[in-house]
Amino acid sequence: MARKAKKRRYSRSAGNDVEREMRRYKKGTAKSGPGGRGGRVKSRKQAIAIGLSEARAKGKKVPKKASKQKTSKKKTSKKKTTKKSSKRKSAKR
Repeated sequence: MARKAKKRRYSRSAGNDVEREMRRYKKGTAKSGPGGRGGRVKSRKQAIAIGLSEARAKGKKVPKKASKQKTSKKKTSKKKTTKKSSKRKSAKR
């Protein structure tokens, strides 16, 4: 029998950090960057990411970032396209 894959789980306190950041975003007071110098948070995804990063910094139970997991599994190979260089022969007159 195959094992069921475990779901990634977030701690409740990590969820509270995200909720707090979402409230700031909806109020319009959420800011990004170190010390809030990066400007105002413009999207919900950005607010969620800030809440999760704060939870990680506090040492709460938050799964690893998805981007790191995807890049290690998936490797893409790019095909090189070669251009044919056409040299014109100078016509002698």
